[in-house]
Amino acid sequence: MVEEQIASRGVRDSRVLDAMKAVHRERFLPPDQVAYAYHDRALPVGQGQTISQPYIVALMTELLRIEASHRVLEIGTGTGYQTAVLAMLAEHVHTVERLDVLSAAAQHRLGALGHDNVSYRIGDGSVGWAEAAPFDRIIVTAAAPTISTELTDQLAEGGRLVIPVGDAETQRLTVVERHDGKTVERPSIAVRFVKLIGESGFPS
Repeated sequence: MVEEQIASRGVRDSRVLDAMKAVHRERFLPPDQVAYAYHDRALPVGQGQTISQPYIVALMTELLRIEASHRVLEIGTGTGYQTAVLAMLAEHVHTVERLDVLSAAAQHRLGALGHDNVSYRIGDGSVGWAEAAPFDRIIVTAAAPTISTELTDQLAEGGRLVIPVGDAETQRLTVVERHDGKTVERPSIAVRFVKLIGESGFPS
């Protein structure tokens, strides 16, 4: 999977590739989806949510440029697959999930796999986790209608945010960097994510 679906499509960061090899996707899927674990596509995981395709997980992680000393905020824990990849790379991961069933399952799963550098919150991820800010990196795994100041304000100086932005049909992965208190946005590839629900996202 890593060689054929990820490295061959331009992801070059060796730390990201190693993390993708180490995190086994089938462990983050419901039983009826395990047979498709290494297909390069998003898969349903219940509660109207999906697990992202491996290439997108790797690409978003590479765009973050995570260093071992970084504190990372993840919006959208889901099954914990992206969380596990982040936990392999960062000093600590704070992850927010609005659906308590998914969050509880992810906590159990990640704990069993030995990822002890993760903090969890159940709530509105669209507004971030202000009490734990600032963060060196922020990743949003659902599409937002706009890039909210709630999230950019929680970036540390020199911080980086990776977020899909758009409506239900047309979205673009966007990289936001914070320097001297100002943010600069850089669009990346077209993507398709479920909607980010919340105060600074889409209405439920």
